[in-house]
Amino acid sequence: MGDRKKSVTKTIGILTSGGDCPGLNAAIRGVCRAAYDRYNMSIIGIANGYRGLIDGDARLLRPEDFSGILTRGGTILGTSREKPFKSRNGEYDADVGQDKVEVIKENYKKLNLDCLVVLGGNGTNTTGYLLSQEGLNVIGLPKTIDNDIVGTDMTFGFHSAVSIATEAIDRLHSTAHSHNRVMVIELMGHKAGWLSLYAGVAGGGDIILIPEIPYDIDAIGRHLLKRARDGKSFSIVVVAEGAQSVEEAKMDKKERKKYREKTAKPSIGYRVAREIEAETGMETRVTVLGYLQRGGIPSAWDRVLATTFGTAAAELLARGEYGKMVSLKGNEVGSVDLSEPAGRVKTVPEDHYMIDTARSVGTCLGNE
Repeated sequence: MGDRKKSVTKTIGILTSGGDCPGLNAAIRGVCRAAYDRYNMSIIGIANGYRGLIDGDARLLRPEDFSGILTRGGTILGTSREKPFKSRNGEYDADVGQDKVEVIKENYKKLNLDCLVVLGGNGTNTTGYLLSQEGLNVIGLPKTIDNDIVGTDMTFGFHSAVSIATEAIDRLHSTAHSHNRVMVIELMGHKAGWLSLYAGVAGGGDIILIPEIPYDIDAIGRHLLKRARDGKSFSIVVVAEGAQSVEEAKMDKKERKKYREKTAKPSIGYRVAREIEAETGMETRVTVLGYLQRGGIPSAWDRVLATTFGTAAAELLARGEYGKMVSLKGNEVGSVDLSEPAGRVKTVPEDHYMIDTARSVGTCLGNE
């Protein structure tokens, strides 16, 4: 171990980008502890995602900076949704006076970085891939509560969000039962329904609506009315924010956007509630869980996964294997080329075992 430590000396930059979630600090700690203690690397913390790399907002991280952060929510580095490639059409950024990507490349050199480690979701890792195509050394870590990153079975942050959402569903059961109501709970998941599907099954949702399976309000109404006839006086409806009706699914993107602007106010959960009341006459209430799904301390599983991903990233750094994203396949932690997740979304397949699991316990997925 001692020889290895002496033989590897690099300077790495690390940033978190996109939405925050439980486990980011655990992953930062995993990368930094292994890179510093095992491989004798210098670590530059970059503030507020890619925005910090544009602004040159960076500082040397010392052991005290990444100590005691395993259980903390959020990210000690801060984050932003800066997308440096989005406006790369000859227009210059007003703040820096030149192309953002060129500024990032310049600051990468000024900081004497051997590699940039990026922690984030689809957008973050796509930007990481594009930067690698520009000649930078980049390693990605898959973070998102949506679990929708191609190339890995699981992302850190997902388990914590499922636990939070499940607890919320559990708490709604008592009120729904007491008032004989239909309770709609809207969860995050714009393009993929992993979170709603898993939390819905875990919380005993009677109906689960996800983007991948367009819903038919007639089918939902039939299911709710049958439950009422069977003596079940309340129901829980779990709705992903990206859920869509069968009518919407037939529209092109532009038409669908206009339709949602008119009908899904203030959000999809409220539209579904209105449709249920009109279809069944049942009193229906809505809870939008919102940012609560992304807050708080990470679950034990996410701490373990984030730490494992972080130390695996440090191993890639030491070996000089760049242009990769750390991933979990089955029970094995490895890596995939950054091109694999770039610009793609991992949606729930129609034949996924969780779909069958939900249907087997009597859950309606909105189309039957």
